[in-house]
Amino acid sequence: MKDLLPIASYTSTPIIIAGPCSAESREQMLTTARALKAEGISIFRAGAWKPRTSPGTFAGVGAVALEWLNDVKKETGMLTATEVANHTHVSLALQAGIDILWIGARTTANPFAMQEIADTLAERGATDVAVLVKNPINPELELWIGALQRIYNAGIRRLGAIHRGFSVYGHHLYRNVPQWDIPIELHLRYPELPIFCDPSHIGGKRELIEPLSQEALNLGYDGLIVETHCDPDNALSDSAQQITPRRLAEIILRLHKPATLSGSENLAALRARIDTLDTELLKILSQRMEVCREIGRYKRDNNMKVVQAERYNDVISSRIAEGVDGGLGEDFVRRLLLSIHDESVRQQIRILKD
Repeated sequence: MKDLLPIASYTSTPIIIAGPCSAESREQMLTTARALKAEGISIFRAGAWKPRTSPGTFAGVGAVALEWLNDVKKETGMLTATEVANHTHVSLALQAGIDILWIGARTTANPFAMQEIADTLAERGATDVAVLVKNPINPELELWIGALQRIYNAGIRRLGAIHRGFSVYGHHLYRNVPQWDIPIELHLRYPELPIFCDPSHIGGKRELIEPLSQEALNLGYDGLIVETHCDPDNALSDSAQQITPRRLAEIILRLHKPATLSGSENLAALRARIDTLDTELLKILSQRMEVCREIGRYKRDNNMKVVQAERYNDVISSRIAEGVDGGLGEDFVRRLLLSIHDESVRQQIRILKD
């Protein structure tokens, strides 16, 4: 995915996409859009079809919302965006002239649905439309990448990703836990791919939108997609996480996009130190694995099993304590040691097979 085009021809920096969770009425749409336009927002979003967890809840008004989106475009000149989940949605949205389509987390998790959407885009020759793909509900990077690749293979070059967090069981601060490491890995693999943050769905509460938005900008995200409603307290869906256009404008004014320091001599020197330390780390790990292979030979010659559970538990506990004392996060040290142990076991099993 190296030949991607800009998502839109005229946008702010960072790119802001805003509008209500659901299209509820023509008046609600136009009132919200006028207010957003007055605050300098140029891309308007609204859900026509809403995939709801429980039956009987408000699931959107359907195709009539596309007419309201067109009314928004005609009156304000804003670009329009809506969610699609199947062949019919895509066909109707393209016919209505919607500028940006986004694909929700539930749909991203379904390869059959993603292929259906990709095939529809290819059949319609919709190479000018922009498509944004949300991460799947579960923290599976490869599934997210696979969904993006299906859309890319359909000829779409105005392609981007939306990070909306991941569902986990139980009660947490966030509606969907960010797990920032996953979109960071996506960016490392595809640095040319624009990534948007959806602080509304990550936080689930309007008071979390600003800190989450700032965190995203700190990580170099290209834009935000924020649920904005003219009367959020009375919204028919996701009322707790929607904000007014005025509140969005206040948040945007307080956000700051970190400066690019890639040309700084000080930063270059620090990065050079990191490179040196990484090389030393790899050398030490290689030396450690050589010792593990020696242990493997000893176990083979003395008919001993590879994994010694008591030794393993003692080592993990003591090493984690050492790492925490050195200022490292406990979860990080645990994951690191587990990875090293898995590689050590693999090395010793190879010795036993020889």
